[in-house]
Amino acid sequence: MSEVAFSDDSRIDIRDLLNEFYDEPIGHSQLGEFNPVERVPAPYDSLLDHHAHMTVTVESHYDEKVNVIVHRCQRSEAWYAREISLVTEHTGRIVQYGIVRLDTRALDDEVWKQIESQSAPLGRVLIEHNVLREVQLCGLWEVHAGESLAELMRLDVGGRVYGRTALIYCDRAPAIELLEIVSPTSAFEA
Repeated sequence: MSEVAFSDDSRIDIRDLLNEFYDEPIGHSQLGEFNPVERVPAPYDSLLDHHAHMTVTVESHYDEKVNVIVHRCQRSEAWYAREISLVTEHTGRIVQYGIVRLDTRALDDEVWKQIESQSAPLGRVLIEHNVLREVQLCGLWEVHAGESLAELMRLDVGGRVYGRTALIYCDRAPAIELLEIVSPTSAFEA
């Protein structure tokens, strides 16, 4: 695993995101083996290699809204982290796994309270509240699923999936770090 630079003044390290819920190094391997890649194969590229919210991307891909399932969350000082899945509203397909880590000080109280309520995907909350945001793709990843990821995404252990790390700037300040892994089903079904 490696650190990926996303701007002159900021960096995102995938290990920091994984460490929110999986202790190094054994826990990381329970989630999966992560290898940085320059490109991901089609059709994963259209789902991951962009500067848009994944909520919007998967909803557009399926022509169906998605709901968030929060598996775990924690808060320390000004940081809030959660481990999630996005699931299509009507068909119940798991389309994405993710770890989100955000600086609560970067968001208005009303926005933060809705995120903390776990009632809607992060991207939808930011869009509905008209938060000035910029999504920056930081890195692409090939992931071989460990036991935890396989269970959460209904995959075979060792199965290959692809993901990305990204950073969301809110009102021009780096505020939200993301690990987003797309389900192989979402790449081939629509």
